[in-house]
Amino acid sequence: MKKFKTLILKITAKRVIWWVLIYYRGYILIRLKIIDTQQKIVEKINDFQSIHSIKDWKITYISPLHGAWDMIVECVFSELENLNVILNFCRTDNELINWIEATTTFISIKKDFIL
Repeated sequence: MKKFKTLILKITAKRVIWWVLIYYRGYILIRLKIIDTQQKIVEKINDFQSIHSIKDWKITYISPLHGAWDMIVECVFSELENLNVILNFCRTDNELINWIEATTTFISIKKDFIL
């Protein structure tokens, strides 16, 4: 009886289809014009999320740093073109351009991040 139940579970498991989305990962380093605006930037960037299913991207992490750069933003995106949406927001938003002096970007060349 026990052997029969195991066989049914294996057959049922073979019929299950898993959909896994795989993304590129990118990091944006931010240098601030005005010190102590980190929390405002975190709130502003966290509120900015993808609303289009075609432009599939997400901000996964944002935090202040110590060092030459003041903040780091981690994002994932399904197509490299979708990174432009995030970068353009950081570089052209009316409030953010008053707080951010410079940005630089690191992008993974492999699409291997599972969200």
